[in-house]
Amino acid sequence: MSQKKNPKRKSRKTSRKPEPKAGDRTWNVLFCGIGGQGVLRAAEVCGIAALKEGFHVRKSEVHGMSQRGGSVESHVRFGRHVYSPLIPKGQVDFLVAFDETEGRRYVSFLKKGGKDFTEFIDPVKKQLKDLRVANTFFLGMLSRFLPLSREAWMSAVETGFSRAVAENKQAFVKGAEYDLE
Repeated sequence: MSQKKNPKRKSRKTSRKPEPKAGDRTWNVLFCGIGGQGVLRAAEVCGIAALKEGFHVRKSEVHGMSQRGGSVESHVRFGRHVYSPLIPKGQVDFLVAFDETEGRRYVSFLKKGGKDFTEFIDPVKKQLKDLRVANTFFLGMLSRFLPLSREAWMSAVETGFSRAVAENKQAFVKGAEYDLE
């Protein structure tokens, strides 16, 4: 006599977790530099752009002596579900440094295959006439790698800057078109 399997009975086999879809992953961006370089503003604009695309966003910042040129860092994490604002060491997808020394300090946070923007600091500074928009230029560069629309970024730039909005939008576009090779 053969036994019939009960369709309501669950198998004892352990099932593998399905691979996350592109939209299910968490994106980790670490901004760093020194006080006055716009680290916190860049992180804010990135977070706003992610919010406008419907992502869950967490952000954390450390700005001890930032007014005196001290170290400043800001973690931005976004995805479908994000619980902690801090990016664990070795999990940074994108390290966006506005100062070479600070970039070297945080390079250990990059994950294998992560993108480090530190090498572009000097070329970007040489290209820009006004260094006050360097942070927005780097956001444009970063935008090429994140699942955020140009419209979300532009709206975030408008929200994040009360002055010089047109100049920052122009810097963003130049950064988005910058040759990263």
